[in-house]
This record gives sequence, structure tokens and C-alpha cells, in this order.
Amino acid sequence: MDKDNPWKILESQKIYDNNWISLTEHQVINPAGGKGIYGEVHFKNTAIGIIPLDTDYNTWLVGQYRFPIKAYSWEIPEGGGLLGIHPEEGARRELAEETGLSAGRLTEIQRMHLSNSVSDELAIIYVAQDLQMGMASPEETEELVIRKLPFEEAFQLVLDGIITDSMSVAGILKTKLLIQEGKI
Repeated sequence: MDKDNPWKILESQKIYDNNWISLTEHQVINPAGGKGIYGEVHFKNTAIGIIPLDTDYNTWLVGQYRFPIKAYSWEIPEGGGLLGIHPEEGARRELAEETGLSAGRLTEIQRMHLSNSVSDELAIIYVAQDLQMGMASPEETEELVIRKLPFEEAFQLVLDGIITDSMSVAGILKTKLLIQEGKI
């Protein structure tokens, strides 16, 4: 359902900008007619997530310390895909970089906005199949632990609240449904 924008922007000012994000503060008239501010985070990459599945329905998770939440996190392989480049290319790069895996087949299973009340970040999630093992080459900012496990165990980690990363939760739940429906 498309609706007209009920917000009126009076003035906008870029507050912060780096290689990954920018922050703009808007002076607005809100839908009820009141004046206010709205902060908008613009992401300069597409969020890409990959669920590798081998023929025995094993998958790979990546463990790492996440600075913004000050905690260790188990996740599907994920990273940023450059805008203007097909997201599948970013998915293949991230999968190889973080796990050493290459995929003969990638299937897009989900598109979602990660925090649409404050950002425009789009996430695209793929299932990777027909896997070949190679050497991982993480970025210097990544200290990763790679874990191969049965997909059902990863699904249980979501149900138990151990996996909390939104792309991982959504991707694993969607993959579980696709497996149950015989589509994967």
C-alpha cells in the first residue's frame, strides 16, 4: 500500500559522515502537525547475509565480538555489499572472505529493512549451496571464529535466544520454512 508522505521537511543538516554511514538531522512537521526533529541514518552499503547449506544440511556460523552491543555474537556470514554492484557479488565475496566457502548456487530468500524507524539499511539474505571449501581471508577488523554445525542446531540457537542478530534470526527462520516446504 503506497501512501503519500505525511511528514514535511523544513530543513536538513548532515551531522556526521564516514565511509559507511551518514547521519542527517531533519527539522520536520510531523503527521499530527507538530514541529520536531527526525534523525536519519543513511547506509552506504547493502547488508548481505548468507546461509551456507551443504548436502547434509550443515551450515556455518561466524562468531565475533560486536563493538556496538559490547558482546560476542554468533551470526550467519554477513557484511556490506557495495551499492551499484549486484548484491550476489557481495554475497559471494563475504561468504569466501569469512568462511573460505564458495557457492555454486545462491538463492535470494529475503529482503528486509533492519531498522526502518531510523535508517534506510536494506538487507538481502541468500542461501548458498553446492559449496566448495577454500581459505577464509577476514578483514583486519574481524577476529572470527567459524563453526560448522547441523542447520537444526543453528535453528535451535535462534529459538533459545542465543543468536540475536536480526539478519541471522530472519534468515535462519526463513530457511527453516523453506526446508519444511521442500523448497531447499
